[in-house]
Amino acid sequence: MTGLILPGDANRWAEDAPGSPEPGKLVRAMRDPGQFDAFYATARQRLLLQAFALTGDLAAAKRAVRDGFVAAWHHWHKVSRQDDPEAWVRPLTWQHAQRRHTAHFWHREGSLAPEHRATLDALDELTAIQRRALLLHLLGGLESDDFCHEIGLTQASAQRQLRLAAAQFAIHRDIEPAEVATTLRALGDPLEAIRLPRASIIRRSGTARRRAHTSIAVAVLTAGVAGIGFAVSHDTPGIASIAGLRGADADTGRPGAPGATVHLDPADLLGGSDVTRLAAKPLSEASTGNNTDGTGLNVPCQAQRFADPKALAALVRHFASPVTAQGSPPTGLVQVVERSTDAKAATSAYDATLGWFSDCAGTRVQLLAAYQLEGAGDAGALLVLRNQAAPVTTWTIGVARTGSIVTTLARDIADAHGPDLPPFVAAVGTAVDRLCAADGGATCATTPRKALGAPPPGPSAQGMLQAVDLPPIAGIALPWVGTAPTKATTNPAATTCDHADFSGPDVTSSLTRTFLVPQAKLPAQFGLSETLGRFRSEAKADAFVSGVEKKMASCEDHNLTATVDEFKHQPKGPLGEIHAWRLTIDVSDSRSIDFWVAVVRRGPDVAQVGFVPVDKAKLDQSDFQALVERALARLENLPPA
Repeated sequence: MTGLILPGDANRWAEDAPGSPEPGKLVRAMRDPGQFDAFYATARQRLLLQAFALTGDLAAAKRAVRDGFVAAWHHWHKVSRQDDPEAWVRPLTWQHAQRRHTAHFWHREGSLAPEHRATLDALDELTAIQRRALLLHLLGGLESDDFCHEIGLTQASAQRQLRLAAAQFAIHRDIEPAEVATTLRALGDPLEAIRLPRASIIRRSGTARRRAHTSIAVAVLTAGVAGIGFAVSHDTPGIASIAGLRGADADTGRPGAPGATVHLDPADLLGGSDVTRLAAKPLSEASTGNNTDGTGLNVPCQAQRFADPKALAALVRHFASPVTAQGSPPTGLVQVVERSTDAKAATSAYDATLGWFSDCAGTRVQLLAAYQLEGAGDAGALLVLRNQAAPVTTWTIGVARTGSIVTTLARDIADAHGPDLPPFVAAVGTAVDRLCAADGGATCATTPRKALGAPPPGPSAQGMLQAVDLPPIAGIALPWVGTAPTKATTNPAATTCDHADFSGPDVTSSLTRTFLVPQAKLPAQFGLSETLGRFRSEAKADAFVSGVEKKMASCEDHNLTATVDEFKHQPKGPLGEIHAWRLTIDVSDSRSIDFWVAVVRRGPDVAQVGFVPVDKAKLDQSDFQALVERALARLENLPPA
């Protein structure tokens, strides 16, 4: 399966008239005006719908379609030879639409019917990449192995973003997943009456454009330009600069190509003797390369081949897992190294690498622990993750930077036991020592030590819980999906005891989001919510938390059906303040409902976490407490007050 297939999905929005060319697959021999006109008539309405869904701006969408086809006629001698001419026009049309769209999403289309406005509202809740993935698949008819190139992701990451986009769109649009495709296509209904320029007008504009470009070229040549240059049309998708970076292949731009003037030496990587304590039996070197073969994805949740797309060089070494001793789980190990142009670029690559492990949306990977590594070069971090999908696998990830070099060491063990961390920390230190003396290296390792640290910031909703933070639900083999954060005008994490309100005058900013397992078909009340607020001062935040405490403590006095148990009371801690309760409401003599709720505070920042379990989907108290502690740690991801 290469992409999300929704029930009732068709690869194209509209059926073509009998005898018309297959959408986007016109014959290569298209050269005369009649063939262009047929292509324009077939594809223009599809592209108008796509551009409108992308921006919500009808004026921008109409002009973008016009400009895209004008450019297509300008380059028709090349476009007509494409296997899929529509694939040439589409990225150009989308680019023009986004460039022309300057208003807030759908703001300029106030006359839309409520159902179409609701669809655009739901699309607006998605990230830019998620929206593009969803539209390319459902309105463009592309599978993930095709559209991943258009959105700049690997196929696996594109599939993950597509699944997440469909799930979040269904939640925000309040529809079933099976209705996503038809709901998006329904946006085309109000576009049926839109009049686009005739094909003859498009061709005249394209011809005039070609003549203008030719005149400019002749003028430049006759002016006697000194030197030799290359003219690249900005309308031609997929054409890269002819100049490559140092250490990169001029054709592919990939780091570490043959003939690179800046390189990494494989001798500076870890060897078998350096990793003897990381497995039950000694690991042996299996392969070493520049990470340009295969998918290039070496660690869980990795979003792209290189953390620094402009890296000067890269190396990856895999260690073979030997036949394990009886009772010992299989172990794998990989080291990845990237050399950036300077320390600033390497710092960005270091941050990007860590960010992968907070963006495991659409998977069942859980971030179990996060540490800082002190004494491991210029910067270092240690993470423990577990993939809950069978077979359960535990990953230990070490990321370190020395100068302009970033190295990642990743070990996977096929079991659910806690990993032995001290030998791994020592191996990360050895990796840094091997690289710090290399070209581009800087600070070497001393004696690396781990200390509890903040988890890597997520790609969105910084300071809030991420899907990777949530524990698995027993008996449900499906991932959590989080909604996009919105302003906390209401607080879904509150209970009937505390009624905590994050919209008061003492709150300068607030956000709320909810996590669900949308495909598990659980009762509607199930879910985990978090609401975050920054207060005007630390004193205001402290008073807010004290108010919640008092309301929870007096709840049983005001509600005779309520039982409140505060199982975590930490007014002062190394990271901040934690209070957590289990609230039970008796709804009859034989039935009760449980709620888990907690508030955490770090300085002026307060978060409330609420979980409503159901019979088939529950969390243990220890799991909820660990999640609340993670919510407190996530507050460190916020910018300073």
